[in-house]
Amino acid sequence: MVGVERAVKVAIVGLGRWGPNVARNLDAIQECELAWCCDGDAASRRRWQSSFPSARFTAELDDVLNDETVQAVVVTTPVPTHGSLAERILDAGKDCFVEKPLADSVAGAERILRMAEERDAVLMVGHLLEYHPGVQMLDRLLEDGELGEPRYIYSQRTNLGQLRADENALWSLGPHDLSVILKLVGEAPREVSARGACYVREGVEDVVFAYLRFPGGATAHMHLSWLDPHKERRITVVGSERMATFDDMALDQKVTIYDKGFDLEDGSYGEYITRSGETRSPALQNTEALRLECDHFIECVNGRRRPNTDAVSGLRVVKVLEALQVSLDENGSTQELAEDSLAASP
Repeated sequence: MVGVERAVKVAIVGLGRWGPNVARNLDAIQECELAWCCDGDAASRRRWQSSFPSARFTAELDDVLNDETVQAVVVTTPVPTHGSLAERILDAGKDCFVEKPLADSVAGAERILRMAEERDAVLMVGHLLEYHPGVQMLDRLLEDGELGEPRYIYSQRTNLGQLRADENALWSLGPHDLSVILKLVGEAPREVSARGACYVREGVEDVVFAYLRFPGGATAHMHLSWLDPHKERRITVVGSERMATFDDMALDQKVTIYDKGFDLEDGSYGEYITRSGETRSPALQNTEALRLECDHFIECVNGRRRPNTDAVSGLRVVKVLEALQVSLDENGSTQELAEDSLAASP
């Protein structure tokens, strides 16, 4: 990176399932120095110490926060801890990357947003899919008008996955697809509802079906589950002109565009004919989405730039998640959301 005099010293908090993947990518960035790895579990620290030999390992976050040479801290801990850890990091004068979601409540997310703005800190939320070349392709297809206006979007994020006791499928899996849906539609939903069930752990929904309706007429549906025989990571966009899918489980051809729809028949009186044209899969950048996300964070820290997935976008996602949770608790009641602009952050 031109003009960079020193590497950004970064610490990571959380060496569970996802943290080591983030640490691996940070450690590979030339403009970044992975200075600390923090986790309360001694076994996790021992397991990863040889993978990051130049980093210091600790069980105490205060060790990281008291190191004045550390400029940024990355949080990859369980969802209920995101808010409190982000507040401690910002209060210590550090920039912060928080894995999705930003917090487990709107009040917590708003508090973090205020702290970041008051301290002029770089605050980035790990909405990973927004950095995926496949999702960026979907966004370009909509921006360029190739798909027309988005009519409806549906996502499937399922697997026979890890059972969790401290978060349900909505909060664990939902932020991935929800952030993408908000980005693609370009506005906040007007009303939402959700239904789910707790089949394995009492009080923890392992399957959730969520519905969103937007002011412009678009709708969206999310199927979220870690109790399913199929591992699915798919988003489908049905536009007024064409349709497209993003399938993250595909080895190649992750994005497919379908020239399909209904056209008004020439000379008819309101009759439509089915159009089924070509199907194509555009070439995508062959770079790991997580590397692109980590690169973006370091660039923002170095350049004092506001990240693409900043605290404002993180708050929007949490607002919708919280409304969906209320609906879930009330057996699918429709929740209306106040108008919330998705204009670019100031």
